[in-house]
Amino acid sequence: MFGSATYGANAYAKVGIESDIASASPHRLIILLYEGAIRSISSASSMMKSGDFAGKGRAISKAISIINEGLRASLDRKAGKDIADNLDALYEYMSRRLFEAHLNNDAQILQEIQGLMQDLKGAWDEIGSKTADVLPIERKTPAPAYDPLEPRLSRLVRA
Repeated sequence: MFGSATYGANAYAKVGIESDIASASPHRLIILLYEGAIRSISSASSMMKSGDFAGKGRAISKAISIINEGLRASLDRKAGKDIADNLDALYEYMSRRLFEAHLNNDAQILQEIQGLMQDLKGAWDEIGSKTADVLPIERKTPAPAYDPLEPRLSRLVRA
């Protein structure tokens, strides 16, 4: 009659992720991409150990997509120059190694790439903490949430 508790939890998590993405700064978006790739690689590793090879393939494909369509696509080659080129080469290496891990069921490659991702994410976390100390944060009060059930005064009735 009702959906499973897992389905509800997954739907709730998806809404949380989507709202985080919608309100994220460009810096935060990169961190979210790293987190997603790390989660996918970890999931692939677990699935590889349990023998779920189809799930492993989906998780690795997701990690490769995050790297190629998210991280590589976000590189600004004009502004970043050498750094962007080096990151592009590193992302290319990671994508290739993840594909090798998939073909050869090699958990060590997954660990290697997950470690690289964690190092890069750590660097972005550090950049974020340093810029937060330097840059003033503009705080705006959010608009009040709209509650359709909240009683309101009508324009036709004077209080």
